Amino acid sequence: MAGVWRVGITAVAGRMGRALVQAIVAHPELQLVAAIGRSGAAYLGEDAGRLAGVQALGLPVTADLVGALADLDVLIEFGPVEAALAHIAACVAAAKPVVVGTTGFSVDQRAELENASRHIPLVLAPNMSVGVNVLLAFLPAISAVLGEGYDVEIVEAHHRHKMDAPSGTALALGRAVATGRGQRLDEVQCLDRNGIPGPRMAGSIGFATLRGADVVGEHTVWMAGTGERLELTHRASSRLNFAEGALRAASWLRNRAPNLYDMQDVLGLKDLTALQ
Repeated sequence: MAGVWRVGITAVAGRMGRALVQAIVAHPELQLVAAIGRSGAAYLGEDAGRLAGVQALGLPVTADLVGALADLDVLIEFGPVEAALAHIAACVAAAKPVVVGTTGFSVDQRAELENASRHIPLVLAPNMSVGVNVLLAFLPAISAVLGEGYDVEIVEAHHRHKMDAPSGTALALGRAVATGRGQRLDEVQCLDRNGIPGPRMAGSIGFATLRGADVVGEHTVWMAGTGERLELTHRASSRLNFAEGALRAASWLRNRAPNLYDMQDVLGLKDLTALQ
């Protein structure tokens, strides 16, 4: 299969892992060559395709990422934070590029990723959706025009199993708004209004988190001015949307130099003149 980009997927039994397997089966330029699961899991040894609900691929799930790295060209990582950091370190040691969709990294952990990107090409994105990233690209300009006279609240909803809150996407949307206003998000964000916090602080960016059932992901940037309100909403109805974006990022990494990239790079959105 000359020219095919060989892909490994971690957390293959998870929601995103299964969606990635489903998406990659139909991709003409990518081949799944490694399906990595959790050490000790009951599903180890199962066919990765069957585990994802598609046809058998003849590829058993393994917990041995280090052994699998020699056979792949790029790794897609959606596992828990600690596991993701270990997997990325293994990619650095093997000089393999990696796409990271894991969220919830601390400041220190993000510094680890930045250090890893000095050695390998690394795409880090809290949301792989094309639609969300178009919104992220244009939010700074919208926020700059509206100014701090418009109150901004970011409301996000996800399934009951999501671990971090607010979501990484919600925080990225907040950073985009803050950038347009010339602010630092950590200085203006409001994550908690329990008790009696008093009136809304001018120029702040508020966050509200909803968790329930099987909601894939919904985000609304609520921008309220005197006499009007602008709402920018993205709703994901399937994880295949995120999987397709991750595969797009994996393909884009071919022949890239070591650096820390994001989906704005992958989609060419950093130069907005290209869209005109």
